[in-house]
Amino acid sequence: MKNRTWAFLAGGLLVALLLAGVVSNYASSHPDGLDSSLLKGCTVDADDTIVAGSCPAQQAKDHELAGSPLADYGVRGVRNGFVSTGLSGVLGVLVTFAIGAGGFWLLRRRGTAPTAGDAPTAGDAPTAGDAPTAGDAPTAGDAPTSAEGDAVESTDERRHAGANG
Repeated sequence: MKNRTWAFLAGGLLVALLLAGVVSNYASSHPDGLDSSLLKGCTVDADDTIVAGSCPAQQAKDHELAGSPLADYGVRGVRNGFVSTGLSGVLGVLVTFAIGAGGFWLLRRRGTAPTAGDAPTAGDAPTAGDAPTAGDAPTAGDAPTSAEGDAVESTDERRHAGANG
């Protein structure tokens, strides 16, 4: 990868870690849209405990992973709430980045092996079977190639019209 790509990835990861580790502690503690809509019809106290009324939130149960190490936006065992929330966010960013990087690594574009019809490029060493034959001569319709061996496409319509008849 190019140095600019690495710098972009490192900068993005640094910003995500900063947001997850520090800024997430200043997020609103008030319920979001889903939570507040589930509380419609109930009266809650300062600790968001339902004290009266009837609402869908009364049937809520703990999630299966409620006792996991990263449950409820914190790290179990860390007493300081600021550090617990920040550490949870940082671990989440790192795990997400690792999974994404692994996925992109698996799906990355790999060089293709030359097929029987491919002409060797400037960096290929000739072998006994590479001697030119009468059918290998370039024709008027062949596209010019760049120094890397990639086909160069022209966007000039007049040239295409003249070359194709």
